[in-house]
Amino acid sequence: ETYSMRQFFEVDLHPEAACGGPLDLHLSLDLEPRTLMAFEDEVMSLSDDDDPSDDLVVQIVFTWALPPLENGPDLLVLATELAGLGGPDLPTQVSAIDSFESVTDAPQRSLGVTARLETPLAALFRGDDTNWMCDALERSRAISEYLLDRAPAWLGEEA
Repeated sequence: ETYSMRQFFEVDLHPEAACGGPLDLHLSLDLEPRTLMAFEDEVMSLSDDDDPSDDLVVQIVFTWALPPLENGPDLLVLATELAGLGGPDLPTQVSAIDSFESVTDAPQRSLGVTARLETPLAALFRGDDTNWMCDALERSRAISEYLLDRAPAWLGEEA
């Protein structure tokens, strides 16, 4: 048996315009125990006037998922469009999985989009008055709206 002290916090969201819609947004915070303990050791060794270094980071992961698509998008075009929306501060990765229920069935393509945001633990500790999280959430909203606008065509629901 193995035990892990890894902490993983998750929130399932959907954009306001997508209540009951096809898009799911999964937000997670992955906190490695060694990173947390190293940060605690660093903070405990500092004098009151010193600030901890920005070396140790925590990852916030945004994951968008759509149901199987009838008419999947061109992945290169989609990746390029989403890169423009996410920008350098919220880089996105686009992936697709083709699955076959049986050998004679047509493939069903599922689309996934992931973005990772790394932030220093020291910035969270200091309570820096930066808008990094607000900016990331605004960019994630723009990505969500982009996916929602195109989802009906991909799902084969548009006439």
